[in-house]
Amino acid sequence: MATKSDCQAAEKTEQAWWVYLLRCSDQSLYCGITTQLDKRLRQHNGEITGGARYTQSRRPCQLVYQERAENRQAALKREYHLKQLPKAAKERLVSINNSL
Repeated sequence: MATKSDCQAAEKTEQAWWVYLLRCSDQSLYCGITTQLDKRLRQHNGEITGGARYTQSRRPCQLVYQERAENRQAALKREYHLKQLPKAAKERLVSINNSL
């Protein structure tokens, strides 16, 4: 029989990881990863504690792109890849995502 801690460990390993892009008030794009998109957006917008220093002076931020990742490592790799793209390529990703 599984214990409570076994179940909690299984839940943590099954958490969905997300890579996301935010559009800041100055029209810049911020890229990050999280397991809780809604909570993270609230942090970036200053509704709850947390959030990145970058977004603190560029509020409000709007979620414009999200992509599910298999695990944290995959999310970090994808985040790195997205951060290497020029802004025009990121904008194309956002526009394709919004047209779906």
